[in-house]
Parts: sequence; C-alpha cells; structure tokens
Amino acid sequence: MTDDFTLPALGGGQRSLSSYMPDRKGAVVVFWSSVCSHCIRYDAYLSGFSMKHPELAVVIVASRQGETLEQIRKTATERKLTFPILHDADSAIARAWFTEQTPRVFLLDENRTLLYRGAIDNYKFPSDAAYLAYLEPAIGDFLAGRPVRQPETASFGCAIQSVYYILPRPL
Repeated sequence: MTDDFTLPALGGGQRSLSSYMPDRKGAVVVFWSSVCSHCIRYDAYLSGFSMKHPELAVVIVASRQGETLEQIRKTATERKLTFPILHDADSAIARAWFTEQTPRVFLLDENRTLLYRGAIDNYKFPSDAAYLAYLEPAIGDFLAGRPVRQPETASFGCAIQSVYYILPRPL
C-alpha cells in the first residue's frame, strides 16, 4: 500500500490523496510539471480523464524542482487545465514514490495498493501505427477484475530534480 500524503492544492488549502478517493474504485496519480514538454502532450487526456473514468480519481502532483504554485496556476489558466493539481514544492512525495521524471503515473486500487506504474503510453500519437497504450490497458484490466498484465513500464520525460536547475549564475 502506498502512503497517503497531503499537499497544497492549486485551488487553495491542503488536500490528501485519500480525500479524492471516497466512493471510487481507485486512483491514478500522475507526477507532472507545467513546463515539461512531455506533460503538455497529455493536457487533453488528463483533462478528460474524470469523464472517461468516473470510477477513478485522478490526482496530479506537480513536483519539479523550483516550480512555484503561482507558475502552475498561470499555466493551468493559460492551458485551461481541468484536472486537480497538488504542489509537491520540495519534491518529497516524488522522492518517496521513487519518481525522477514527469510524467510518471501510478494506478492504485481503493486501498492504495499499487497496480501499475510507468508511462501513459510510448509517447506516440494514437494514430501512429507504432502507438502503444500502457495506462489504459492497465485500467481496463483493473476495472474488469483481472490482474494487470503489464504492471510496470519505463517512463521518460523531464527531470524532477537536476543539477542544471541549481547551477550558479554564469560568471
């Protein structure tokens, strides 16, 4: 079982992972960044996730080093994002979940038992002949009561923490 956590919510106040889960069969937690080019590709998917999967909570955790709540709010407004975003300012939750890049997703059941972790897909467009979905088949298995056939995939994307984010100013 994964640990519960509480973080500042984009809309104000604090929210816990478990507060999104009552009356849900589980949750999808996505470690995300407002400036990650890989994450931008999933804006529409994540914004429509609750409509497609009302039985699952979706919780977005913004964990990128140096990303402020104000920057995230501005991005959410500009890109018209509708998914809930929590701010992991010190990346502590990302580290606890062994997450080093965004996006990285976790599918949990109602007891917060990990069922799948990794990428949403192979970062190709669904119209591409080489497209492979990873998260949706895992959700399908879970909701059908089957064991998740592929419980883990490699994820890729933008670094949450990097030496390049903290280099001193040029001389």
